[in-house]
Amino acid sequence: MTDDTFIEGPLYEKRRKVYPQSVHGPFRRIKWAILCVTLGIYYLLPFVRWNRGPGLPDQAVLIDLPHRRFYFFFIELWPQEVYYFTGLLILAAMMLFLMNAVAGRLWCGYLCPQTVWTDLFYAVERWVEGDRRERMQGDKRYWTFDHIRKVALKHFLWIMIAWWTGGAWVLYFDDAPTLVKELATFQAPFIAYLWIGILTATTYVFAGHAREQMCIYMCPWPRIQAALTDEWALNVTYRRDRGEPRMSVKKAEAARAHGDFAGDCVDCHQCINVCPTGVDIRHGIQLGCIQCGLCIDACDNVMSEIGRPKGLIGYDTDINMQRRREGKPPIYRIVRARTVIYAAAIAIVGSIMLYTLATRATMDVNVLHERNPLFVQLSDGGVRNDYTVRILNKGAQRSFAIEVFGLPGAAIRVAGIEAAPDGKPVVEVGQDQTREVRLSVQVGPADLPKASRDLEVTITDTAGGGRASARDHFLPGDK
Repeated sequence: MTDDTFIEGPLYEKRRKVYPQSVHGPFRRIKWAILCVTLGIYYLLPFVRWNRGPGLPDQAVLIDLPHRRFYFFFIELWPQEVYYFTGLLILAAMMLFLMNAVAGRLWCGYLCPQTVWTDLFYAVERWVEGDRRERMQGDKRYWTFDHIRKVALKHFLWIMIAWWTGGAWVLYFDDAPTLVKELATFQAPFIAYLWIGILTATTYVFAGHAREQMCIYMCPWPRIQAALTDEWALNVTYRRDRGEPRMSVKKAEAARAHGDFAGDCVDCHQCINVCPTGVDIRHGIQLGCIQCGLCIDACDNVMSEIGRPKGLIGYDTDINMQRRREGKPPIYRIVRARTVIYAAAIAIVGSIMLYTLATRATMDVNVLHERNPLFVQLSDGGVRNDYTVRILNKGAQRSFAIEVFGLPGAAIRVAGIEAAPDGKPVVEVGQDQTREVRLSVQVGPADLPKASRDLEVTITDTAGGGRASARDHFLPGDK
């Protein structure tokens, strides 16, 4: 094989800076609304209060690492309940698959944090430096004082947004008003300043500089999405059957006057100019297209100006593209096997999580048989077995009475705790705490079983009446 059989070319395409132009339309308004709602929730949620009672934090959403708790309004999760986070990850994946099956990269175009923050950074850039043409001209005369002043102001505002983004994130890990005061007076822990610095830098770099490079090169979802999509999914589509052949408005009018067909696309490049990743949608679905719909707004505006019908670019399916070429009317199937399966998986996982949340106990008990020794032979012929009992209290401070079932004639005692008049030891457990006690179960010679027997250790809330139990076994000793 000779060298001339290889096609030489760069392994990496040099970045061409994208200058997205502002646009007005329904999809742009939807993106503004989502941006305001999502960023408003992110920045303000740490300051929302939620009364959980005395002794408990009143921050609505809090990741309390020192006490190993996660609070979300009325929900309180313990480390042992990590399976809820597994369920949330499954729900998130199924939601992503469902969105993809319905309308392609819907997540990328509207809800992805990279998209939302990049949109905000672009808005600041336009406000400071002007729209597409002004920014392009400014970059050509880079070293003028006016341009340097605008660029400096833009980067300062970007850093301030990135700084508050990092600051808002750490507020989810401690009481927000208290931490804000400590940060302002330089009394906060070093770890808080460290993470604010890290998140400030990443937000500034990703949203201010990397931008579309994140979507095209760094994010794996576009490649995964391409394998999951099908011909029924709605995607931003250029309708070639209507748009081609392209020609100017005057040429199109002249062609129609002579009875010739002329496409509605006037090659104005507005669809490219407004695209945040610089994609030409007329070349079909591409890796860089995040399906944000801004090219639809731009094209519809142009069509209105030249008196042509809107919809030259719109959300459509591959099936309908083929049907239009065959002269058939479009059909849409949002409800199909794929979407039904995803929706069913979301419903099932969500229902299981809701049921377990609604029925979960606020108390639990674990029992571990002592192994050194396994049993103690008493002088009267009886046998004693010892156990480590761990009581888990997920509520306010309360008392638990300990009982043992399945072993007739057994006497129980908890080290360091006097038994109640009814013979049941009562153990105090603090709010949101666990407590270990040593339980001794003694059986006299008359009631001693002939072989190992299962027993059940039960704790009962002395005030509320709730119960929890755990099983172990009793060894009768050498017989």
